[in-house]
Amino acid sequence: MTSGALARMIRSAAERRPDAELCDLCGAEVPPEHRHLLDTGAEAVLCACRPCSLLFVEAAASRGHYRLVPRRRMRLPPVDTQGLGVPVGLAFFVRHADETVTAHLPSPAGATRWEPDRAAWDEVVSGCPQLATLEADVEALLVNTAHSARHHWIAPVDDCFRMVALVRREWRGLSGGSRVWPAVEQFFAELTEQPG
Repeated sequence: MTSGALARMIRSAAERRPDAELCDLCGAEVPPEHRHLLDTGAEAVLCACRPCSLLFVEAAASRGHYRLVPRRRMRLPPVDTQGLGVPVGLAFFVRHADETVTAHLPSPAGATRWEPDRAAWDEVVSGCPQLATLEADVEALLVNTAHSARHHWIAPVDDCFRMVALVRREWRGLSGGSRVWPAVEQFFAELTEQPG
């Protein structure tokens, strides 16, 4: 007869819904609204249950390998990103601990990435001082100016990766088709400001 921790684990696995999301660290089921961690080595977002997320509240936990993604979302006034060399209107920009900045463009194949000129980034920050508060690696400047949109946000990187997944899922043909841009607009319409 099985008892103790093994029995609890077997019971827990048997009770799980087949479509349930699981914590990427411990395997526990997580609710629909849960926290995320950034695996800085793999540049991947991981689902975290409440107990696991609490382990990474301090930035020094895991020596920075896993970083708790903050919840802060802040709508910004229009930010002039032309100097950053953005060839399209949909992008996000992440400042890293080493002070480099990477730009990410959602595409049907995922996110295309490049490093904008540091002086150009500094100029953008001087025009929008709130960007100086971006938490390295886990927050981004999220921009949508495609099709005359005017969305500029400080957003957690998990929001940015959700947007990349949405573009991949909805894109059709060479121009994106009729579904992708309404879906992107809906994504931005549903963003709400929230404190960190």
